[in-house]
Formats: sequence, C-alpha cells, structure tokens
Amino acid sequence: MPAAIPIPDRTCQNPLHGIKASRTRFARGIRIASAFAVLALSPGLSGCILGSERPELNLDVPATYREASHRAPDAALPAVDWWHGFRSSELTTLMEAAQIYNLDIAAAIAQIVQADAQVGISGAPLLPSLTGTATAERIRTAASSDGAGGAGGGFGGPTTFSQYNLGLTASYMVDFWGKNRALLYAAEENASVARYNREVVTLTAIVTVANTYFQILAAQDQLRVARRNLAAAERILALIKKQFAGGTASQLDLSQQEALVATQRASIPPLQVIQQQNIASLAVLVARAPVNFNVTGGSTAQIAVPRVSPGMPSELLYQRPDIRQAEAQLAASNFSVESARAAFFPQIQLTAQTGVQSAALASLFGPGAWFYTLSAGLTQPLFDGFLLESELKQAKGVQLQNLQAYRKAVLSAFADVEKALVALAKFTLQERLQTEAVIASRKAFDVSETQFRGGTVNLLTVLQTEQTLFTAENTLVQVRLSKLLAASSLFQALGGGWTPGGTLAALQPGQD
Repeated sequence: MPAAIPIPDRTCQNPLHGIKASRTRFARGIRIASAFAVLALSPGLSGCILGSERPELNLDVPATYREASHRAPDAALPAVDWWHGFRSSELTTLMEAAQIYNLDIAAAIAQIVQADAQVGISGAPLLPSLTGTATAERIRTAASSDGAGGAGGGFGGPTTFSQYNLGLTASYMVDFWGKNRALLYAAEENASVARYNREVVTLTAIVTVANTYFQILAAQDQLRVARRNLAAAERILALIKKQFAGGTASQLDLSQQEALVATQRASIPPLQVIQQQNIASLAVLVARAPVNFNVTGGSTAQIAVPRVSPGMPSELLYQRPDIRQAEAQLAASNFSVESARAAFFPQIQLTAQTGVQSAALASLFGPGAWFYTLSAGLTQPLFDGFLLESELKQAKGVQLQNLQAYRKAVLSAFADVEKALVALAKFTLQERLQTEAVIASRKAFDVSETQFRGGTVNLLTVLQTEQTLFTAENTLVQVRLSKLLAASSLFQALGGGWTPGGTLAALQPGQD
C-alpha cells in the first residue's frame, strides 16, 4: 500500500505584525494603508511559497522491458508520422484526414479553449477591480413636525433638491496566504490537462483509423479466400455430377458436395457485412458521410510492419500523453489542497473610492466637490458549520485519487508496452509458421484434386484437404490482422512518437 500523502504544515509570518500604532487615528490609517499598498505591489510579500504540496509518487520503474529485443533500446524509436512505416498510401491519406477532420479531436480542441478561459477566470481575483459610477438623483423629503418650519413652531414644509455623483471605486483582495494564486496554478495545470487530452484523443483516433483499415483489409482477404474455396468446391461438384451421370458416383457423394457448395456461398455475406460496417466506421472517423465514402483496400499481405524499439521504460513517462495528463491532474489537485488550506486564514480587502459630488450639475467639478475614501478590512472565518474543513478534506481526497490514477497510468503504460511487444513477436512467428502450413495444405489439395479426377482417391480425401486449406488460409488472414493490430498497439503504447519537452508536471510548481 502506498504511504499516506504528507501534508506539510506551512505557516507564514505576517509582515504587518511589527507596525506600531501612532498617537493619532489619522496617522495610524495612513501607515496601515501604506503597508497594504506595499503588500499589493510586492510579489515577494504575497503569501506562502506555493508548490510544496507534493505527495510521494513511489513509482516502480523497471530498468528494461522483458520482451525487448537485444538491439539497442533506442535503435528505432517511433517517428511522429509512424504510420508511413506501413507503406500504404491510402492509410497515410486516411491518417492525415483524421487529424484534420476527426470530430473527437475537434471537441478536444474546444475543451482547450474552455480551459484557457478558466485560467483567465481564476487569475482575475489576483488583479484589482475598478468600477465607475455615475448617478443623478432628484430627492423630495417629507414635511417635518419638529417646529423647525417657522418661529411659531409650525410644521416645516417638504424640501426638494438634486444630487449628482461621479465616482471611481477600486478594490483589491491581498492574496497574502496564496489562496487565489493556488487556484490560478490549478487552473493552469487543468489547461495542461486539456492539451494532453487532445494528444490522447488524437493518438486514439489515428490508431483506431489504422485498426479499422486493417480490419477492412482482413475482411477483403477472407472474402477472397471464401470465393477461392467456393470456386474449388464448384469444380469438384461439376466433376461429381459427370461421375454421377456415368454411374461412378453415388447420390450421397453428389448431395454432400452440393451441401458444401451451399455452405461456402452462405459464408460470404457475413464477411461483406464486416467489410461494409468497418468502412462506415472509418467514414465517421474522418468526418465523412458513409454514403459518400469508400475504401479501395487491398490485402494484409501488402502492409509492411515497421521495426520499432521501445526505448527505456523511464522514457515512457515523457512519451505517453496520458501519463503527462495524469501528472497535470495530480499537480492541479496539489494546488487545490493549498488553496483549500489557505481559506482558513484571514482575508485582507483594500478599497479606495474617489469622485465628485454636488447638488448642482454646474458645480460638479467645482471646488469642494471632490471626495475620497480609503478603507482596509480583515475577515477571519470563525465558524461556518465545518465548511472549510470539509472542503479541505474533499481536496485531499481528490489529490489522493489523482495520485493513485497517476500510479496506475504509469504501470498500465509499462504493461501496454510489454503486451504489445510479446504480441508482435509471437504473431510474427506464427505468421511464418502459418504460411508454411498454407503452402503445404494448398499442395495437398491440388494433389488430391488431380488424383480424384484420375479416380485414384475418393471424395472424402478431397473434402478433407479442401477444408484443411480453407481453415489454414483463414487462420493466416487472422494472424496477419493480429500482427498489424499488435504493431499499431505498440505505437500507441509508446506514445505514437509524441515527444514533449520539459519536466514532470506533477513535480513542479505551477507555471506562470
């Protein structure tokens, strides 16, 4: 079990503690206001040092991969345009189209816009707010009954007067404990999360394009195998019909071969369904209507599998965008914990108001109309029904969740590479062995068909060799497809040639 997240107990000394009060109220106000101004203008006095809320990662990073070849680990790292290694111009065109038109990628880009806007929203409290006001009032007061209206102690009559006001109000929340700046750093890390998410979505989309294209090729190969097998069964059926007409074949032989031909015909439509459905899925990946989209295709045998070396496991932490995304999420939660803790401390608010005020519009800018107000306030939470404590616990819970998610992302990445390496190696070996099986099966079927025409073997032998060939060819198609899927999975596991710079986001304080 991972160790508990250490939460450092950080406190800051208030630089206002040594200020002495002067004898007069005016002098004291000026001195406090000056000290607050220094706080507002000096970044070094703006709170505790941020970025120290960093839990222990405790990563288990192996020195090498178990299934790595004996070549240098960096001999053939995947290129950014790794799909060119398959040597298929149609696949390259589809990959490039997906990166431009894929709707999932477009949605991920829109999330970046939202995250960047949230950075601006989170950074707004760090800046002073400025508000302008302008009012014009016509006021009528009620008659007074205090005898001030005349010498005989009668009632005073109502009065009517005008009031004009033009003012400017500025306010600033001194981020003394770093609460707002921690929120800004968290928003910046979330913006990084959105950017890494775009890379994750892009890599997933293009790998899905490649896998779907390979499945279309495999369906086309299986259709060719099925049609060749159907043509061979029909040839045997024609020969049996001649033998049946000459009395050398029985009705059982004829019916048995007719059933086989019908079975072979029935195996073709399901393969066509697979092909057309994958073409429709591929159309959606490149944001095209299926009715206006088609794929030429070809054969899995024509697709080359590029050589690739996995590099060092430690390099995977920088290559995989999903790992960097998990790091940024962890860093954001670190800053959220700092912000939640800073909320326990007092809030310092500076406010300044100035303007002109007059009962006559003509004298609004005259002598004596100008006024100003300077104020400073401090707010300390005393009891809020344990709201701040619960918010801090929630932030720590999210931090712990993101820490475990990051650890899992790293371990899953190592496992993905290992699984892809072993699959690619074993399916490559199986393809070679299965190709030898297909060659031997085809030779056996050709010999049995020739001998059947000469009458030296019976129908059962021909049917057995035909079924063996059909099964071997279908298996070869499936093995080639599995090898291609393993190759694309390896590129995805290695980050698809994604090469970020910088250091681990989870280990660094927020970036300005």
